[in-house]
Amino acid sequence: MRSASEQADGPDGAGGGGAGVPGGAADGRPAPEEHAYPDHWEADVVLRDGGTARIRPITADDADRLVSFYEQVSDESKYYRFFAPYPRLSAKDVHRFTHHDFVDRVGLAATVGDDFIATVRYDRINDLGRPASFPADEAEVAFLVQDAHQGRGVASALLEHIAAVARERGIRRFAAEVLPANTKMIKVFTDAGYTQKRSFEDGSVRLHLDLEPTDRSLAVQRAREQRAEARSVQRLLAPRSVAVVGAGRTPGGVGRTVLRNVVAGGFTGQVYAVNPALDAGAELDGVPAFPSVAAIGAPVDLAIVAVPAERVPEVVADCGEHGVRGLVVLSAGYAESGGPEGRERQRALVRQARSYGMRIIGPNAFGIIDTAEDVRLNASLAPELPAAGRIGLFTQSGAIGVALLARLHRRGAGLSSFISAGNRADVSGNDVLQHWYDDPATDVVLLYLESLGNPRKFARLARRTAAVKPVVVVKGARHSGSAPPGHRVPVTRIPHATVSALLRQAGVIRVDTVTELVDAGVLLAGQPLPAGPRVAILGNSESLGLLAYDACLTEGLRPQRPLDLTTGATPADFRDALAAALADDSCDAVVVTAIPWVGIEGTTEVLAASLREAVDGSGAAGAAKPVVVVHVEMGGLAEALSAATSTRPAPARPRRTAASAPPETRPTQDTQAARSTQDTQAPQNVQMPQDTQAQQDTQAAQDASEATDPAAPARNIPAYPAAERAVRALAEAVRYAQWRRQAADPGRVPEYDSIDEPGAAALIDRVLRERGAGQESRGVSLTADETAELLGRYGIALRPTLPAPGPDAAVAAAARLGYPVALKTTAPHLRHRPDLGGVRLDLATEQQLRTAYAELTEALGKPEELQPVVQAMAPRGVDTVIRAAIDPAAGAVLSFGLAGAASELLGDTAHRLVPATDRDAAELVRSIRTAPLLFGWRGSAPVDTPALEELLLRVSRLVDDHPEIVSVALEPAVVAPSGVSVLGAAVRLAPPAPTTDLGPRRLPSY
Repeated sequence: MRSASEQADGPDGAGGGGAGVPGGAADGRPAPEEHAYPDHWEADVVLRDGGTARIRPITADDADRLVSFYEQVSDESKYYRFFAPYPRLSAKDVHRFTHHDFVDRVGLAATVGDDFIATVRYDRINDLGRPASFPADEAEVAFLVQDAHQGRGVASALLEHIAAVARERGIRRFAAEVLPANTKMIKVFTDAGYTQKRSFEDGSVRLHLDLEPTDRSLAVQRAREQRAEARSVQRLLAPRSVAVVGAGRTPGGVGRTVLRNVVAGGFTGQVYAVNPALDAGAELDGVPAFPSVAAIGAPVDLAIVAVPAERVPEVVADCGEHGVRGLVVLSAGYAESGGPEGRERQRALVRQARSYGMRIIGPNAFGIIDTAEDVRLNASLAPELPAAGRIGLFTQSGAIGVALLARLHRRGAGLSSFISAGNRADVSGNDVLQHWYDDPATDVVLLYLESLGNPRKFARLARRTAAVKPVVVVKGARHSGSAPPGHRVPVTRIPHATVSALLRQAGVIRVDTVTELVDAGVLLAGQPLPAGPRVAILGNSESLGLLAYDACLTEGLRPQRPLDLTTGATPADFRDALAAALADDSCDAVVVTAIPWVGIEGTTEVLAASLREAVDGSGAAGAAKPVVVVHVEMGGLAEALSAATSTRPAPARPRRTAASAPPETRPTQDTQAARSTQDTQAPQNVQMPQDTQAQQDTQAAQDASEATDPAAPARNIPAYPAAERAVRALAEAVRYAQWRRQAADPGRVPEYDSIDEPGAAALIDRVLRERGAGQESRGVSLTADETAELLGRYGIALRPTLPAPGPDAAVAAAARLGYPVALKTTAPHLRHRPDLGGVRLDLATEQQLRTAYAELTEALGKPEELQPVVQAMAPRGVDTVIRAAIDPAAGAVLSFGLAGAASELLGDTAHRLVPATDRDAAELVRSIRTAPLLFGWRGSAPVDTPALEELLLRVSRLVDDHPEIVSVALEPAVVAPSGVSVLGAAVRLAPPAPTTDLGPRRLPSY
C-alpha cells in the first residue's frame, strides 16, 4: 500500500516533493527539526496473543533499525507495500522514512526490544492527492508488518495510535490504496469500525476512513483490548512450562518454597529449577536444575523470580532473550520501600520486561494459583493448592491473600484462580477483570484492592463483568489519604463514600471488611441470585429467628414472620420446612437458623444432609432460591454442608488454557465488538436458567443453566455464625440481583434540540485563549455573563440578575426586572450563607427594597464589600444543588442534593458518573435521604421532578461534551411545582488533562 509521496515520486523517493527532505519542503511547510519530539505518543500495548510491544515515533536515529526490519520482511509483503518488487530500501527511502515533521508527515514503529516489528506512516494530502500542509485535513496512510508478527494484532494497534495522532494534528480522514490480494490489510481497515467508503480504481482498492470515533470503533477497540489483556493474564495462569529462578540448594527460602509448592500441587507442565550455583543436570525436588534459563534449552512460558532485587535485571534479560512469556516477581526491595531508589528500580523493571514483550505480576508478589485440572499451578507461597471452585480471587497484599485463602478453605469454598499482585507495577486488577469476564471456570470475582491505578477503566470493566457475574470488592487504605507505598496511582479529590457510590452504580458489590468479602463470596458462588427481597425464616430457636428478622429489616429486606420449629425439631422437620419454603411463591430466599440439640451427638452431619436433600429436591419445583444457614455453636456445620454437597458427582467443565486455546480459536473481532456493545445487557431474571435474556451472553447462559441442571455440580449452602453476617450477605445478593435486572435497560442519554455544542466550544476556546490558561494553569472562573452565556447554549437559563452598587441602582434594577425581587450579597464569604442574613426575599415595593438595602449594608458592611445584586423572584419550591466536577481519578462526576446546612452536615448527596442516562437522573433525584421533600412530604405540593431530571441531564451533557469544564455548580436550583429556576451558577475552565481510559489502548506508562 502506497503513500502519497510514493505515488508521486516512485518507491525510491526520487523526485521533487518530499516533506522530509532536509531544509524543509518547497511549498513552505516547516522543516522537521522545527518540531519537538512528541514523547506523549509513546505507548506500551498488549497484542492479540497477550505479548506486549512499544509504539513510538520514528526518528532519524532509526535508520539502521529500519533497514534491518525491512530485510526481514518477505518479498510478498514488500510487494503488497509498494505495488512492485522492491527488495531493498535506497538511501533516499531510508532518509524519507526516518525524517518526519510530526505534523504533516508522521511515522510510528512497533518495537520489541530494540527491533522494529511493524511501521505505519501518514502523509497529509490535498484534494488532488498531492502532499499538503495544514489546513488540509486528509492524509494517506501505509503499513508494513514483519511476517513473523502478522496475526498478532500489531497493525490494528498501530491504526488506533496513528489515527489518534492524526486527529491531534487536525487530520479528519485517512485514505489508503491496497492491492485486492492484500486481504489482511483490507480487513484491518474494514474491522476498525470507522465510517468508511470503498472503491476500486486502476486495479487497487481505494479506502477512505473518517477518523471521528464511532460507537462501533470504540466497541471494536475495547473488544480488542479485552481479548488481548485477558490473553496476557491467561498466559501467566496456564503456562506449559515454569522455571523457578532462585531456588536454593537447601530447603527453605522463598525460591525453594515456591518450587516445592509447584511440584506438590501437581503442575501438569514441565518444571525447571534455576540457580547459577547449580550445574546442568542437577536436580532439586525431583525436577531438573540449570544455572540459567538459557541453559534449559527448551521453551519456558513462565518464570517465577525469587532472587535479590539487584539481581533481577540480569534474570529478566536472561528470560527475555530466551522467549519467556511472563514473569512473577516475588522479590522485594522496590517501590514498597518508600524511597526513590526503590521506585526507580521498579520503573526500570517494568520497562525492561516490556521491552522483551513480557508482562509482570509483582514485584513483591505472593504468587499465582490456577486450580484447573489440566493446569494445577501453585506458583505461590501458599503451602497447598486450594480446592477447585468457582471463585476468582485477586489481592494486592500477600498477608490479606493468605488470610482469604484460609478463610475460604474453612468455609468449603474452592477457587478457580488466585493472583496476589504485590506492587502491581504491571498486571493489575483491571487486567484480571478482563480475564475473568469470559473465563468459564469463574462465576464470582473477589477483589481486595488498596489502590485503583485507573479508576475510570475499572468502573467500566466492573460494570461489564458484573452484568454476567458478581464482582465483590473490599477497599483497603480507605482513610489514609494516600496510596500504599509501591502503588503508582492518581490521587482522588472526592470522598471515599462517593467512590463507593460510583462503584455500586457500576454493579460492584462494595463491602467494608475481608470477613464480609468472604461472606458474600461463598453465598454468591454457592447459591442462585434471589428474585426479590422477600425472606422466609425458619429454625429451632425463636430468639435466633427474631435476630434474623431484625437484621433483615435493618438491611432493607422484607422478612416473613419466623417459623419456630421448636427445640424439639428433628433434621427431618428442618428438611420438610425448608422444602415447603422453597416451594412457596411468596418468598425469594430462605434463612435457616439452628442451635445444637442437647445431649444428642452426630446431628450436625444429619442436619446438613437433610438441608441438602431439601435444596436438591426443590430444583424441579420451580425457580431456585438462595438458602443461608445461621448456626450457634454448631462446630463443623459449614464443613458438613460442604461435604454433603461434594458427595454429588460433578462433571468436569471444559477449561480454556494458554496451550489449548490459540488466538485463532478466540471469538472474532466482529463478535467481540458486538458483545462489547451489549455489555450492560444482562439477564433480567438471573435466578431462572431458562430466561431467554440470559442467552445474550453465552457464558451467562451456561452459568445460569446449572441452577436446575441435574448433571451440574451442586451448590454449597453457606453457613454463618451470626444472623447479621448471613443477612448482610443475602442483602448484597438481593441488591446485586436488582441491579443486574435493571442493567438490561441502562437508560439512554437524551438528545436535546436546544443544545448549541459548537457555540459553547467557541466560547470556551475564546476564554481559555484570552485568559492565557496553559496546561499547567489552575484554570479560570467564568464571569457572570460568560456563565449565563455558556449555560444558555445548553438550554439552562439563569434567573435574571442585575448589580446593585447603591440603593438607587437597586431600585432601577428592580424596575427593569419587575417586582417582587430579591436582594442578595455575592461576596465570596457570604455566598450561599443565608444564615448570615445576606438575602432579602419578596421585596414587592421600592420602599421595601430601599429599607432592605439599608439594613443589609448596616449589618454586613459597605456595598463594595457585599457586592449586592437584585434578582427576579423565583416561584416557591425546594432549593437543590447540582454540581459536576472532573476528578483526576474517577473522571466526570454528577452530584445532586438539597441545599442547606443539614444536607451538607449529613453528607446527603448522590453521585453518578458522566454521561448520565435518564435512568441515572431519576435515581439521583430519588436516592438522597431527603428525597421525600420533593414528592409531597407532609402534605406539601410535589415539585416538578421531570424538569429537575432534565436539568441534571443537560449539565451532564455540558460536562461530557467539553472536557475543559472542570467544575459546574448550580446553587440553588429551586424546583417548583412547575419548572426549575437556577438562581446562581459558577463554572470553572482549564485545559483538559490527559485521560486514562479514552483514546488508543495503552498500558500505564513508566
